[in-house]
Formats: sequence, C-alpha cells, structure tokens
Amino acid sequence: MNEQRHILIVDDERGMQEFLEIFFRREGHVVSIAAGAGDARARLLEDQVDLVISDMQMPDGSGLDVLRAVQEHCPEVPVIMITAFATTDSAIAAMKEGAYDYVTKPFQVDELGVVVGKALEKKQLTLENRRLRSELRTQAKSRSMIGNSAVMQRVFDMVSRVAETKTNVLVSGESGTGKELVARAIHDESGRADAPFVAVNCAAIPSNLLESELFGHMKGSFTGAVSNKEGLFEVAEGGTLFLDEVGELSPELQVKLLRAIQEKTLRRVGGTTDRVVDVRILSATNRELEAEVAAGRFREDLYYRLNVIQIPLPPLRDRTEDIPLLAHRFIERFSREFGKEVAHIDPEAMEVLLAYRYPGNVRELENVIERAVALSRGSTIGLESMPPTLLRGGSLDTAMEIPETGVDLDELVSSYERRLIEQALHRAGGVKKRAAELLGLSFRSLRYRLDKLGLDRADTPGQGGAQSRMS
Repeated sequence: MNEQRHILIVDDERGMQEFLEIFFRREGHVVSIAAGAGDARARLLEDQVDLVISDMQMPDGSGLDVLRAVQEHCPEVPVIMITAFATTDSAIAAMKEGAYDYVTKPFQVDELGVVVGKALEKKQLTLENRRLRSELRTQAKSRSMIGNSAVMQRVFDMVSRVAETKTNVLVSGESGTGKELVARAIHDESGRADAPFVAVNCAAIPSNLLESELFGHMKGSFTGAVSNKEGLFEVAEGGTLFLDEVGELSPELQVKLLRAIQEKTLRRVGGTTDRVVDVRILSATNRELEAEVAAGRFREDLYYRLNVIQIPLPPLRDRTEDIPLLAHRFIERFSREFGKEVAHIDPEAMEVLLAYRYPGNVRELENVIERAVALSRGSTIGLESMPPTLLRGGSLDTAMEIPETGVDLDELVSSYERRLIEQALHRAGGVKKRAAELLGLSFRSLRYRLDKLGLDRADTPGQGGAQSRMS
C-alpha cells in the first residue's frame, strides 16, 4: 500500500466525486471533497492537504481559481487538472501558472493514478531537498558564527530577519570581528543560497585593476586584455556579491558601483552595451563611513544605497563570555588539522585568554589557539603554549582604547592593575615576594597595592590563602 496522503478533490459532479473518492481511498489515501472553487478555498484554510485534483470548469469558478488559492495558502502542494478536450488550452495555461499536470476526459483511472503518484513523489523530494538545504545552512552557520552573549544573539536575530529580503546590508566592525562570516550567513539563509557567493576585498586589489575585476572587460580594452572577461558582478549572477572594505573604493569606482546598484546593469571596461544583472549587494567596512561621507571621501548617495540595513559587530573585548566557546571550537578544528588530540585548556591558560584585550578580535584569538595547539605536547593547553603578549597581560595601548562614550580613568587603571596582580599571584602560587618580582615591584609596594585594591585577604577569590604565604 502507498504511503497515506491527503488528497482534495474539487468537482461539482457528484458522480465524479464518488468515483475518485472510492479509488483513492482504496489506494490508502485520505480524501476530502469540495463541490466548487469557493468550497475548495475554505477546505485549504481548514485542512492540510498533500495534493489537489480539480475540474477545470465549475459553476462558481475555474480550476485556475483553485490553483491560485493553492499557491496562496500552500504553494508546495501540487495541483492536477481534469479537463474536457474542448478546454485543453485552459489546462495548458494552468500548467504555465504552476499546475503540475492535467488529464483529459474521458480518462483511465490508472492513468490518473500514475500522474498522482508522480506528483506526490515530486512533492516529497521537494520537501526533502528543502529540509536538507535547511540543515546544511544551519550546520554551515554553526561552523562559522558562534556566541552565547546577548550582543551576538542580537546579531544572529538580525541575520535571520534580513536574509529573506532583497535589501542591501552593510556589516560594520573592527578588523577580525567576522564580517565576512555574517555576510555568508545572510547568503546561506536566503533564497539565493544555491547561487554563488562571491567575495572581493576592495582594499587588496589596486584601484586600476578593481574596475575590471568587478565589471569585467572586453578584449583589447587595455594592455594585457587578451580576451573577454566576466566581472565578479556577472559571476555572482542570481546570488550575492560581498564587497569587503568597501570604504577603500576610489571616487571613480564609487560612481560606477552606484550606477550598477541603481540601474541593476553593468558595462564591461571597453564595452559599449549594458548587461542586466541580478545580484544582492552585501558590504563591510571597518571605517566610520558617516565620517568618510562628512569628509567628502565617500559618496553620500552610495552610502545610503549600501547602508539600507546595518549590522554592527562587537569587538571581542565586549563579549568576553564568548571566549571559552570560541577557544574550544578553534581547538577542535586545529586538533583535526594537525592530527593532535588536544581537547582542553588549563584553567590558568583560560584566565590569560579571558584577561587579554584582543586588538585583532576573533581572528587574533584564532591565531593564538592555532599556535597553542601546534606547540602543545599533551591533551591540554597550558601557560607554556601561550604567546608572550598574552602572558604580559597585553600592552597598555590595547588595554586603554577610549570608547566613544569616554571612560572612568581611575576605575579603568584600578581594574587593569587588579587583573595583573591577580595573575602574578596566581602564577607565583600565592607567594607575594615572587609575585612582586614578576611585577617589577618591591614587596612593600605590592603590599600597599593589595591593601588599596582590597586583595590582601585570605578569602580573596583565586588567591588560595595568599596572605599567609609571605616568601
């Protein structure tokens, strides 16, 4: 017996209704009956059906009305038309509008059964392909963007909300925050996921070559143009073009990019005709483009074309709760790549990772873990595998970056001083004399700082009774 499916039969003739209902029930399917186009629309709102079989001509409407109702409420459901010979042209028109197939009266019931079986099989394959694509996109997203922090959850939510739109998106943030990963996630979750995702770094290609890269060129248009060449706009047809570091574009290229976005056409270098392109533009920058516009270095009209929706990415220092998650993800990856069995981070090493400011953001953390896995001799990453920059707690230059809102200098200095002293005490095993040496302080100076910061207590977290360990 075939797998049970729900079939809706739409016909105003009682004899045809009963005939088809008996046949498909014997085939093991659930059958519902609608006496006309209006009744069919009501059934579609009430029931979940797998296939619709509709007569072409009915007193209150046509099979086309039924087809349009199906496409409105459940577009994945196939529709088969039953038509008299005289209305075959109408059935063909219905197929052009999306009907699966049609049969003409009089028909053999087995013939209809074959068509129904193929339609149900196609629907099942379509749903399965959609499910697999969704899983692959979810897996791709899980391999790229990760984070449990509230700020990253907002980024994930924004990605999901803008993915299905056609809107241009500008991803902003410092270098190394993962702007291309966000762009890829938007593409992967969009209806363009099966089309190309093409990324170009506008800062990495000389301006005189970037025009040819983006728009293509014709043979003989300049020295070295020995053949016609597609530009990246054409390569990305139907998909997404990601312009990384878009703030580096020259004024001349800004004009040509603006035209391509506005007109949805391009002209190759040396060409005389325009080509229509269907490309979604995602862009990214680590510059403050509003300031570039105010300074006259970036076109205002292009800025508003690119920045319909902006997704700002936070620096890693503003989401330190994500560092352990990211670190373990990188450990898994590099352990596989290097053929090692590294699986853990020593608590002291993790403290160092958490205390650092990461001017290079996630990319810098990735490099730190790659180095640590490469140097590790066992299954656990320890302090000996940490780079000197992290062991020194980072430079004051990276720790003292002033945000737009300003800082409380005394509080910031105290916080940085506290972190360094705690690290020194931890590494010295609570021996204050040794900790003072690590910090380049006298023992008396360290005691003064401990008292000032409220660290000179036996129950201070992480100190392990350091007060009693004087030497």
